[in-house]
Amino acid sequence: MYQEDRLLKLLEWLNERHSLSVNELMDRFNISRDTARRDILKLVQEGAAIRTHGGISLPLLNDKLLAYRERVESFSADKRSIGISALRFIEDHKHYFFDVSTTVNCLAELVTQPIKVFTHSLDNAAIFSEKPTSTLYVFGGRLHHSNRFFVDLDIVNQLESMHYDTAFLGAAAITEQGIFYDDLEDARVKKRVAKQSAKNIVLADTQKFMKESYFKGVDWAEIDMVITNHKPPDLFVKLMNDKQIKLIVAEN
Repeated sequence: MYQEDRLLKLLEWLNERHSLSVNELMDRFNISRDTARRDILKLVQEGAAIRTHGGISLPLLNDKLLAYRERVESFSADKRSIGISALRFIEDHKHYFFDVSTTVNCLAELVTQPIKVFTHSLDNAAIFSEKPTSTLYVFGGRLHHSNRFFVDLDIVNQLESMHYDTAFLGAAAITEQGIFYDDLEDARVKKRVAKQSAKNIVLADTQKFMKESYFKGVDWAEIDMVITNHKPPDLFVKLMNDKQIKLIVAEN
C-alpha cells in the first residue's frame, strides 16, 4: 500500500478513535514500528495530528486535518502515475540513486526487482529497508529534519567514488537554467550524482515548471529524461526537444 493511501485510511480511523497508539497502527496496517513512526511523523509535520506518548491524537483544529487530506488526495494520484511510468526503467541488478523527493518515494514504493539502491533520503531508506530483494546503501551524516535527508561534508567525497546506472532525481523548481533545489548542501549532492550517473531521469509534476528556487543542482545538458504528469509549457517542450531530452507524460 502506498504511504498516501495508508495515511488517508489512518486519518479516517483517527477521526473515529480520536487517538491511536503505535502498536495499533502496526496491527491495523501490518507495518513495522519504523513505518508506523514514519507515518506519525508525516502527519505531525503537516499539522494533521498531534504526537502523544506512544502515538497520535486529533489536532485541536480539524480544518488542518481536512486540508491535509484534500492535498494528499489531489497530488498523490499524479505522483503515483509518474512513479509507475518510471518503473519501466528499473532493471535487475543495476545500481540506482534515489533522490530526496516525494515523487521519487512513489517509485521506491513500487520497486520489487533485485537492485542496488543508493540514497541520502531518510524516507527512501525506510522504504527500501523493508524490501529484502534490494541492497541498500545510505549516505550518512547530519539529518536535515525538515527535508528529511542526510548531509555531511564528506558525502560529496563519497559520491565521487561511485557510479550509478541511473539516477532518479527530484526537483524543487525547473527553469530554463536547469533544475533547482531549496537547500545548498542538497543541490551539491545532486550536482555530483548527475556527473557520476550514466543516465539522469528527473521525476517532477508540472507545477515544478512554474516555481522558483535558490540553488541549481543539475544542468539541462546532464539530463536524459523528464517524466511528468502533464505536458509542460511549450518553452520547456522546445528546450527538451532541442537538447534531445526524452519527455514522458505519465498517464493518469
